[in-house]
Amino acid sequence: MTESVLVAVVLCATLSAYVLTGGADFGGGLWDLLARGPLRLRARLAIATALGPIWEANHVWLILALVLLFVVFPSAYAVVAVTLHVPLVLLLVGVVLRGAAFVFRAYDSRRETIQSGWSAVFALGSITSPVMLGIVVGAIASGRVRLVEGLPPEGFFTPWVQPFPFAVGFLTLAICGYLAAVYLTLDTRDDPELQEHFRRNGLWAAAAVFTLAWVAFFLSRTGAPRLWAGLWATQFSLPFQIAVGAVGLSAIALLWTRRYRWARNVTALQVVLVISGWAMSQWPYVVPPDITVAEAAPVGVIRVVLVVLALGAVPLLLAYGALMWVFKGRDAAP
Repeated sequence: MTESVLVAVVLCATLSAYVLTGGADFGGGLWDLLARGPLRLRARLAIATALGPIWEANHVWLILALVLLFVVFPSAYAVVAVTLHVPLVLLLVGVVLRGAAFVFRAYDSRRETIQSGWSAVFALGSITSPVMLGIVVGAIASGRVRLVEGLPPEGFFTPWVQPFPFAVGFLTLAICGYLAAVYLTLDTRDDPELQEHFRRNGLWAAAAVFTLAWVAFFLSRTGAPRLWAGLWATQFSLPFQIAVGAVGLSAIALLWTRRYRWARNVTALQVVLVISGWAMSQWPYVVPPDITVAEAAPVGVIRVVLVVLALGAVPLLLAYGALMWVFKGRDAAP
């Protein structure tokens, strides 16, 4: 395995870590918005309690992914940052608004009008960010993210204002909601009624993920031909699809039968497989159809990055693991 391929694998793993952690936080904002009825206040309190100690730390994975892309694949970073700067800015605005609203809601006046306003901003940011993240991924997979003489030949909107990127955007939101609901079944184990509420939400989210995944898959035939070919027309396509389907059905069955800890682990595995399938389908391209993994930074730069990653991974993982153990306790363990 060459150095550039190794960094590409680390980049994919980092994105997976961000979806499994920060993505679930975004999903919490979705359920905060949809909370209704007599359980509304208790559900929102459970979401805030689950997110409070860890939501900022989860963004470390997004920062790491951006730094790796910038340092190791600078040409890919330039193309994506220029062509897709509109959805990227909207993604970051959503992250900022969400974080600010989450903090102000906790410390501002407890009046209903004030709390409702901050809750609306929190929900807006929580929905906007994963949708924009999915749109960026979908636009990259479509092969329309390109630069000619420093400018996108199709403009700053056409590459991403297409059915396929939006389908991936809403699929990403559904995945985040699914993860959040499954995680919250463990965070609410001391409140069986609330736990059952999030179980039902998880099952509905699983149905949404299933539906939107097929929508995105069929739209990829014309919207992202390379991705379509990778998911359908290679010798590994059928076994991979069977594996993903089996894991997905297992996750739903575990949630249905209230085996919440196993449901969390299998759901996380399902999401990792989906992200890996996207990465493998557009291999060896970082940004198809022009920039491949082989067009990375010089080997000397990559080796320095790998050394820094190896040295930095130890304190990062230890600190992050300690954070999860302290604030999640028994729910952090497998």
